[in-house]
Amino acid sequence: MSRTVGVINQKGGVGKTTTTVNLATALAAVGKSVLVLDLDPQGNATTGFGLPKRRGIDNSYGVLLGLIDPRNVVMETYVKGLHLISSTIDLSAAEVELFSQRDRDSKLKRSIAGLEYDYILVDCPPGFGLININALNAANKIIIPLQCEFYALEGLAQLFNTIQSVRNTINKDLIISGILLTMYDRRNSLSSVIANDVRGHFKNLVFNTVIPRNVRISEASSHGKPIILYDVKSAGAIAHIELAREFLARESA
Repeated sequence: MSRTVGVINQKGGVGKTTTTVNLATALAAVGKSVLVLDLDPQGNATTGFGLPKRRGIDNSYGVLLGLIDPRNVVMETYVKGLHLISSTIDLSAAEVELFSQRDRDSKLKRSIAGLEYDYILVDCPPGFGLININALNAANKIIIPLQCEFYALEGLAQLFNTIQSVRNTINKDLIISGILLTMYDRRNSLSSVIANDVRGHFKNLVFNTVIPRNVRISEASSHGKPIILYDVKSAGAIAHIELAREFLARESA
């Protein structure tokens, strides 16, 4: 069975898509079969691989609502063993359409149940709507990217409350794989303060790997490439490779 990993944080701009795209690439590079499910209506993960955004139901909108077999809309990337289901702004309508459905919390879980990959990485949108509830229900584990800035800490307690609520009601087996510190700036003392506070509070739940603020990551995204393919020697690429190693080590443990 595929292991489904949701990359989630209710706050936008904390590095969810960057984490999803580059962790998926690093996992595929070591021989894992990986599917990226772009579940954000902005479709940034799709753009991050330089792939077209399919309209209609041939995308994550159709998959989420159970309108199409996900195997029919999987797209190949230029990374061996790595595939993607794209997203478009059409997905934003799913929140309204799901609301009136009896099985609105479990649509995604049922839809992707037959997929066979080592890992399915779900790039989740900001917020706490039904799209994210579906992602949390479908996931075995979640990764929480946390930007090393003060405001990124706000709402983290609410996220943990939501996770606990999901555990208590629809997905008792949901596990937090780890909190990932992102956009760390060694020149900014606040980054160190935030990192130390998070590690002091969450202990071993925080990944040892830290993703630095790195202009090459932004450049890679603008070229439709993961940082590992754009500049493998950059600090951003090295950090994501280390993240993949640590993630797999946690999986083994």
